Amino acid sequence: MPQETIFSKIIRKEIPADIVYQDDLVTAFRDISPQANTHILIIPNKLIPTVNDVTTEDEIALGRLFTVAAKIAEQEGIAEDGYRLIVNCNKHGGQEVFHIHMHLVGGEPLGRMLAK
Repeated sequence: MPQETIFSKIIRKEIPADIVYQDDLVTAFRDISPQANTHILIIPNKLIPTVNDVTTEDEIALGRLFTVAAKIAEQEGIAEDGYRLIVNCNKHGGQEVFHIHMHLVGGEPLGRMLAK
């Protein structure tokens, strides 16, 4: 069984967060350390530690991440100009919380994806 994370507590509303969307499969909330004008985390309510742990049983919930991202982008007024969806995996990918999550960032020009 995976370790519980801070995101698990946010899903259950045991710790405060600025939740912008929640249903039976996913929860979305504003990042406490935003990297863009709009920075929202969208997470499955089921604890899945990394992309490497995804199974076919998770496909519906993970698909919901994308439909919710599009809905939130529209609500935030960033859909037309564009936004970025980011999912990090493990240490080299920059993952800090081991509960799979999608970053929805936008509201300003984001520049190149990777700089070397």
